[in-house]
Amino acid sequence: MKPSTSLPVANVKESVSQEEWQTRVDLAALYRLFSNYGWDDLVFTHITARVPGSDNHFLINPYGLLFDEVCASNLVKVDIEGNKVMDGPYDINPAGYVVHSSVHEVRHDAGCVIHLHTKAGIAVSAQKQGLLPISQQATLALASIAYHDYEGIAVDEDEKLTLQRDIGDKRHLILRNHGTLCTGETVADAFMAMYNLETACQIQVAAQGNGAELISVNEEIINDTGRTIQLVTKGQMGGLAWPALIRRLDRTDPSYKE
Repeated sequence: MKPSTSLPVANVKESVSQEEWQTRVDLAALYRLFSNYGWDDLVFTHITARVPGSDNHFLINPYGLLFDEVCASNLVKVDIEGNKVMDGPYDINPAGYVVHSSVHEVRHDAGCVIHLHTKAGIAVSAQKQGLLPISQQATLALASIAYHDYEGIAVDEDEKLTLQRDIGDKRHLILRNHGTLCTGETVADAFMAMYNLETACQIQVAAQGNGAELISVNEEIINDTGRTIQLVTKGQMGGLAWPALIRRLDRTDPSYKE
């Protein structure tokens, strides 16, 4: 479904660099993909991407728009403190940006940060043992994962310090009783990290449903996952699947590029 024509959208392609425009297109595509998967939460979760060539400017979804209404031009450009640095009709969710800015502030390798509230992700985040090593997808996430205890709705700047401490250099973060978070050098890499984590959570919840005894993957295999995933993806990580996902979006609704 295309975004409503009543939404104010002024094309900004001619006002930004070619590199920023491509990042906008990729980020908008990611919002549409997650909407298609049903991984959105009305208007209350976020994905951010660093503007190329700047350590202090980021793109985030307009507050109040559904994921399937996000397009390249209506993404909001903000600084590390969440202040708008480009004119536009939309604001951002300050609570959402506390989470994202805390990661971007200390993780300069995080070109993209995804935070979701899926049912499976929250269900696993509420389990004392967290993510279990019971699937191939789980081994990919467990190779680089951390946990952050719930501190209430993320509006307190003090939580930035504990978030930064807890994520460290990890790619995946499970926020207890809250949801999931993943980072990637690129939008494509962040997508693949979250796709694996979310799929692992779905598998875990499904496997626990009938009370059967579960089989765990050997820890040595998990420790070797970094090497094997590089072989499987030919060193491209998320970039291997990303072009195919873009082709699918272009066949169904290319309006994310507007």
